Amino acid sequence: MFPLEHTMLPGSVMPLHVFEPRYRALATDVNAMEDPEFGVTLIERGREVGGGDQRADVGIVARILQAEEFPDGRWGIVTIGTRRIGIDDWFADDPYPKALVHDWPDEDISLSWSAVQPLRDELARVLAAARVLASDRIVDPPSQDADDPAVVGWQLIRAAQLGAHDELRLLQQPGWHSRLALAINLVHDRADLLEALADRDQ
Repeated sequence: MFPLEHTMLPGSVMPLHVFEPRYRALATDVNAMEDPEFGVTLIERGREVGGGDQRADVGIVARILQAEEFPDGRWGIVTIGTRRIGIDDWFADDPYPKALVHDWPDEDISLSWSAVQPLRDELARVLAAARVLASDRIVDPPSQDADDPAVVGWQLIRAAQLGAHDELRLLQQPGWHSRLALAINLVHDRADLLEALADRDQ
């Protein structure tokens, strides 16, 4: 397990600079596997370095896409989030964090394009306000080239950049029915805030 100070979501591509001795050991062990994967979970309280943290009870399996060990023992790793896991129990961090986990698929896997549309609309409001607030930057909509509405749903959620704890709340939802309702509310509130800031600056 690799506890971090941000939430990893399905489809997230995450680069890691691995420098702590315990995570160097994890990188060495995982990269020796036929299918190099490890679990990622949010540190709800505490810090990544040094241990003594409080960790969330849900996480994501991260698959290693690319890895390189540097001469001094550090690692550069690129991962992608694949599937959700629930964390049943933590073992001693020896030499790195380990946990007993189970796969946690969504309870409802049928999602229509019409159900995703309100989230797309709210994100469009966020992006429009961001263009006003950061006119010197290019603010593009997220890629939505998948055939699966659930994949696009995660793309929209990642693009909203809601913050680690709100993303954790979304990851903890039992399925897409409740996740979409929460996501639409969270992105709506973010759009309201950004539009108010944009109106003030005009």
